[in-house]
Amino acid sequence: MKLTTRGRYAVTAMLDLALHERCGPVPLADVSRRQDISLSYLEQLFGRMRRYGLVASTRGPGGGYVLARKAPAISIADVIRAVGEKVDVTRCAGQRDCQNGERCLTHDLWAELSDHIEDFLACRTLADLMRRRDVDHVARRQQRREEAVGLRPARELGLG
Repeated sequence: MKLTTRGRYAVTAMLDLALHERCGPVPLADVSRRQDISLSYLEQLFGRMRRYGLVASTRGPGGGYVLARKAPAISIADVIRAVGEKVDVTRCAGQRDCQNGERCLTHDLWAELSDHIEDFLACRTLADLMRRRDVDHVARRQQRREEAVGLRPARELGLG
């Protein structure tokens, strides 16, 4: 499968944004710190997602990013597409020229798997992930870590 760290980081960062935006725009530096993703890399990803219409930005003090649509309206497939990723497990990128310019024996199998993965990701939204118990557990752990070093209070996540 060709889902790279770009797609994984984009989904992680968007989920972080969705979890924290209720208190206003979220600075990318906060996402970077919580998720241990390079700030410069996040800036590139969010530039793409802004152009794709998934996030909106606010400049200046108190600035940052917010979701451009509500979390239930943003699928995981949207996020992955926004950063230029494709979920394709074929060797030929769907071109049917996998073996010396012709279709290989298993092309249709891998193409079907790619379609199933795409459908799975298209049916999952940021809101779906936000409701997951494991996501809540990790978000609470990250919030406690921030509080321990004197950063944002728990009420920002509605956790206190």
